[in-house]
Amino acid sequence: MPRHVSAHTFHEPGNPPKAYENLDFIKGSYGRHVRVLCEFTEPLQRMNKYRIRNTVVFYGSARILSEEKAQLALREAREAASKLLPAEGARLLEKAERALEFSAYYEAARQLAEEITRWSKTLPKSASPFYICSGGGPGIMEAANRGASEAGGITLGLGISLPYEQHNNPYVTQGLGFEFHYFFIRKYWFVTLAKALVIFPGGFGTMDEMFELLTLVQTRKLPFSPPIVLFGSKFWAEVLNFEVFKKWGLIDDVDLGLFHIVDTVEDALDFILPHLERLNYAPPYAQENDDIGE
Repeated sequence: MPRHVSAHTFHEPGNPPKAYENLDFIKGSYGRHVRVLCEFTEPLQRMNKYRIRNTVVFYGSARILSEEKAQLALREAREAASKLLPAEGARLLEKAERALEFSAYYEAARQLAEEITRWSKTLPKSASPFYICSGGGPGIMEAANRGASEAGGITLGLGISLPYEQHNNPYVTQGLGFEFHYFFIRKYWFVTLAKALVIFPGGFGTMDEMFELLTLVQTRKLPFSPPIVLFGSKFWAEVLNFEVFKKWGLIDDVDLGLFHIVDTVEDALDFILPHLERLNYAPPYAQENDDIGE
């Protein structure tokens, strides 16, 4: 018996709370495995409800603006720069001009998601459609969900609770916006249904997702090797020199074939769609309780 509990301590009238209704327990360290299980099971229930079996996942920076927003930001920067010291104004303009340059990636992601969604909608009814899936936030994630939405498709957003960038963008289909606490469960849902993945320029989060994905494919931890597209050869050549990995014997020639680098939406489509067309589509849904992974 704990020292602070008296043998003569009695329960207050009424029943004690059930364990699953005890928020101190559920939100505490002993309830962590229950929370992890919830983040696996609750999305599973919704995936089954909407009959989601195939996704095309878009990774990329949350900080990349649409062309419209980048143009507006540049105009505002020009007005602000005229009131600053020359050096400060120059830095402000350079940042705004770089944002406008990067907005091309937003528009490319938007167009690519739209084209894939339109293509998927032409598949026979016996096929299982392909749905655009993103991290649910702004930037490239918003662009992907936006393009799919503009094509009349449903689209997923796998959000994550962060000190910033934690809101789902408005283009995620109602009922298919998720909010995860645990990164590793979110990553599971990114990969387990992915039949193709497109990686746009991004920061630490994008790099983390990309290298974990490549490791899973390299070590054959996935049921098949999905087509992986890196969009923007200039960015990837400046950020990562994959040939150095091979030069030092850290990867093999075959590992460089795990991904394909493109610069246009057309090239991305030419690489991805033939892979998707060769897949054996899932059969029609015969049962309401059909579960992923059976």
